[in-house]
Amino acid sequence: MANDDSKTKLETESHKFTHDEYGDQELEEWRRKEKTVVHRLDCFIAPVFMILNLVSYLDRGNIGFAATQGMTREIHLEGTQLNTAVSIFYVFYILAEFPASILVKRLRFDRVIPAIALCWGLVCLFTGFIQSFGGLVVTRVLLGFFEGCLFPAIALFLCNWYKREELGVRIAFIFISTALAGAFGGLLAWAVLHLDGIANMSGWRWLYIIEGIATVVWAGLCTMLIPQNYQTAYFLNDDQKAIIKRRAEEMDAYSGGSGRYTRKDIKEAAKDIKSWAHGIIQIAVVTILYGFGTFLPIIIKDGFQFSTVQAQYLVIPVNIWGAVVYAIGAVLSDKYTARFLPLVICAPFGIIGYAILLSDVPSGVRYFATYLVAMPCFICTGGNIAWLSVNCAPDGKRAASLGILLTLTNIGGVISGQIYPSNASPAFTLGHAWSLGSLSIGWIGWWFVRSMYRNREASKDKALVEGVAVPERDFTDRAPGFKYQI
Repeated sequence: MANDDSKTKLETESHKFTHDEYGDQELEEWRRKEKTVVHRLDCFIAPVFMILNLVSYLDRGNIGFAATQGMTREIHLEGTQLNTAVSIFYVFYILAEFPASILVKRLRFDRVIPAIALCWGLVCLFTGFIQSFGGLVVTRVLLGFFEGCLFPAIALFLCNWYKREELGVRIAFIFISTALAGAFGGLLAWAVLHLDGIANMSGWRWLYIIEGIATVVWAGLCTMLIPQNYQTAYFLNDDQKAIIKRRAEEMDAYSGGSGRYTRKDIKEAAKDIKSWAHGIIQIAVVTILYGFGTFLPIIIKDGFQFSTVQAQYLVIPVNIWGAVVYAIGAVLSDKYTARFLPLVICAPFGIIGYAILLSDVPSGVRYFATYLVAMPCFICTGGNIAWLSVNCAPDGKRAASLGILLTLTNIGGVISGQIYPSNASPAFTLGHAWSLGSLSIGWIGWWFVRSMYRNREASKDKALVEGVAVPERDFTDRAPGFKYQI
């Protein structure tokens, strides 16, 4: 009897909606049509944001490639000025991200996202013409501010189109594009070496100019590719729009969503320990993602004693491997609604990788260690975000919780900019040791989060048995009918 009482609100509401219109024999046909619609979203929605995130990460991360191609020397950077420029980006990323998480849902996604992309594309383009450290700082400030608005917009947009049990893979799409950006960035950086000297400009300047132009062009295309909502989606017919409408009703019935949020939602997010637990873990794991992604070309060139050309193309397979691992982990995580296992399984590989990087071993072995680091690099960052997102309700609380997490996230970005100073080569002991410790903290933190969710689920099961009911207006993920994914 207790098991019957513990049926989730999601199952109840989902069956109610489908059975209201369809009989039992037609339920399978409904699910088939729904699967077709989700596949259509994956073809027309997910790729747009994957490319947006790819160019975003290219524009922020190419400073590492530019440094290996002579930017440091040409604009007369001294000491740790390169690291300072990296950290400045994340400071202004932080300043933009939380308010963006709260405000962006009040705006039209089809207008605000292309506008954000256009602004940072122009800044990237301008970076190709800077002449000093001051110019670099100005561009990193602007780039950080505009890009800080992007990910909250993407995350909330996806939450409007996908159910929570589908969300992990779609957030994975975004972070896979980050991994691919690292690979594509290496390929592009290698290619622009051949442009060095054209129009009396260095290759690194062409790197920024080409990426800036590409971003501006894609921003223009996004004005046509991103729909305001499902009613205006050009890629859906009337029957498919009806299915999306029904899905939206199911999601709202389960999460208590109203499409708007209040100060109460923000307070609920702020006083919920899971917002801060996931956020603190995110500081740790994003230190690895941004430190690894930004400085990998420098680590390979100066740390492993490879040439500039070798450093440009050796980053490619490492990032592709990280994307493959994340893709497999995300699919399995969504399929089995298992958020904890992929994270705690992959993290130890990265810990071993950093331990090897701290050891006195041949360059080939140390390069192999970067593949071990790539395994948790992307999945631990995106997986932690997905875990919090699917366990927040209603949608206002989800937006605020993600805002807290994403704001804390970029503290890790600031840290990552300082742990790999240029004068630390070839050992880069501080960076590797700090990253090893950060990944260890993340691994321990997930065990704490898992225990917290299990304790809450036990309390909910007891409340369900006792017949505790929560008024609809007060429904959150703390209600007995909301089942956490663990």
